Amino acid sequence: MAAPAPTDRKFLGRLSLPERQYLTDALRTETVGGVLLLVAAVAALVWANTLSGSYEAVSDFHIGPAALGLDLSIQHWAADGLLAVFFFVAGIELKRELVAGELRDPRAAALPVIAALCGMAAPALVYALVNTVGNGSMDGWAVPTATDIAFALAVLAVIGTSLPSALRAFLLTLAVVDDLFAILIIAVFFTSDLNFAALGGAFAGLLLFWLLLRKEVRGWYVYVPLALVIWGLMYNSGVHATIAGVAMGLMLRCTTREGEKHSPGEHIEHLVRPLSAGLAVPLFALFSAGVSISGGAIRDVFTQPVTLGVVLGLVVGKAVGIFGGTWLAARFTRAELNPDLTWPDVFAVATLAGIGFTVSLLIGELAFAGDEALTDEVKAAVLIGSLVAAVLASVLLKLRVRRYQALVSAEERDDDQDGIPDIYEEHDPAYHLRMAEIYEKKAAEHRQRAQLAGAPRDGADRPA
Repeated sequence: MAAPAPTDRKFLGRLSLPERQYLTDALRTETVGGVLLLVAAVAALVWANTLSGSYEAVSDFHIGPAALGLDLSIQHWAADGLLAVFFFVAGIELKRELVAGELRDPRAAALPVIAALCGMAAPALVYALVNTVGNGSMDGWAVPTATDIAFALAVLAVIGTSLPSALRAFLLTLAVVDDLFAILIIAVFFTSDLNFAALGGAFAGLLLFWLLLRKEVRGWYVYVPLALVIWGLMYNSGVHATIAGVAMGLMLRCTTREGEKHSPGEHIEHLVRPLSAGLAVPLFALFSAGVSISGGAIRDVFTQPVTLGVVLGLVVGKAVGIFGGTWLAARFTRAELNPDLTWPDVFAVATLAGIGFTVSLLIGELAFAGDEALTDEVKAAVLIGSLVAAVLASVLLKLRVRRYQALVSAEERDDDQDGIPDIYEEHDPAYHLRMAEIYEKKAAEHRQRAQLAGAPRDGADRPA
């Protein structure tokens, strides 16, 4: 009688080679974009605290066709327009994860989904608890629920910590699921009075977009104008305009067909991601992160229930929620932790996920629209909470940096120089034959060097 198949799975185990290659390409762009995001945030703070008049004048400058309902401020264009590009990429990422990535297998998807859900529920509960005790406003409960993957990767790039691909993949998957639920929160809780005519037009545009994709019509000159029309209609419908970007991203095909090296979704993501990470998100940060930072403002962040709830939600809620959800899910699914890693490594990544920037700032603006002073205080709380989470995560990751570097070196080792890491070829006979040939050549070379080293000098006989 055959032995039953094992039910245990490796949590944070080695990625497949295609997943590792995709992850490497995606994170390279996100890391560069994250550094730009960090620079933009610092520039916004310096600008707003040194030349506040000009910062406000530029942010509040209105431009756009009023007849189409699009006479918006620069800050508004950045939040509703440029972030639609960011959410378009998020939609493609989510679609790819669902059909070809970590989320395609319900059993494998359970762990990051549960971790992400707990990582959003716990910060909301922390915020609610703080504001219940302190008689604060409950309107900002969603602010600390979001993770900013680009900013988190920028922190990694700045501190120089090498994370193994499994930990990076876990962080990226968490962020993708996090983005999905953040999108749902924005769509459900921050939708104003609906304009059903505009909403119907947006849905008609999305249907046309989908039909063109199904018919495999090509050409950016078809899709870009249509996307702009859909975005404009969605904005005027009362639904947050970034939802249009997500919807279009989810419609792209992210599976490969015979003869295709990359799916259309991956190809478009490769083209649009630099625009999102390198331009759209940094510009949003430039016009959203400019808040007044002073001793009094920092003191207020830690004394007012709304802002204190945001800080504790990001720093405590995220770490406890993600770590607790991951541990419980691993126990429930009997997933074994990769023996090369430990649970403190998971806690460090969970702490890093407390860096909430782009979506947290956006939700803060939506939650407290009309109260400019409180909006700025919430933004300051997001910045401070993200900074504290970044510092704590950096310390935790630095404690294990030597182990991480050893794991990364093993992942990237390519002794046969065929472009594929050796760790993925351990069961390939051709790889071992190539390595045998390489070692035979090296052995012959060393034998020759040994003979030369022991050769007689000036014709003298070599000693026996």
